[in-house]
Amino acid sequence: MTEQRPSVVTPDLAGLRALSHPTRLRILSHLRIEGPATATTLATRFGLNSGATSYHLRQLAEHGFVVEDPDRGNARDRWWKAAHQETHSRAAQARTPEERDVADAFLQAATVMYAQNLQAAMEEQPLLPPQWRAASTVSDWVHTIPAAKAADLVARIKELIASVDDAEPDEDAVPFAFQIQAFPVPGHVAPAPEA
Repeated sequence: MTEQRPSVVTPDLAGLRALSHPTRLRILSHLRIEGPATATTLATRFGLNSGATSYHLRQLAEHGFVVEDPDRGNARDRWWKAAHQETHSRAAQARTPEERDVADAFLQAATVMYAQNLQAAMEEQPLLPPQWRAASTVSDWVHTIPAAKAADLVARIKELIASVDDAEPDEDAVPFAFQIQAFPVPGHVAPAPEA
């Protein structure tokens, strides 16, 4: 049985700012998918020194994204685990220029990580068994619709994916990523007036 932890965190502005660092976002994602790890293990995984990794872990812990794993480690090795399964950014509710800047920085860092994940998945694609190749897709659809309908469609897609329960561990179950990119085709919407 997988460990139960709170499902969602919606960080405050300072937390979102801390999570906007690409390395911290990658570390948090790794801990959510792969489970607890030490700073040394994470440093090796991401090509960093353990001091830098420890610093990023402390920043994540300060804002409640990760916690020490009390069931692992000793006085020499500290193990860290994700405190939540997913992060909501409230980017759509950003009102002030500072809130928008922080939300945009977070979304930029997330976009880079998603692109890296997609590239890694495509590099591994030729090695996958047929059933996993058939279950995977890289697709896009472009429809001309108003913002309200776009928002409704995105909400329905999120609701559908959120309704999926993780399978009990078995020989065929693996972490399976759903990445949703939904946006107006660049160059087709006039910029919002300055607040």
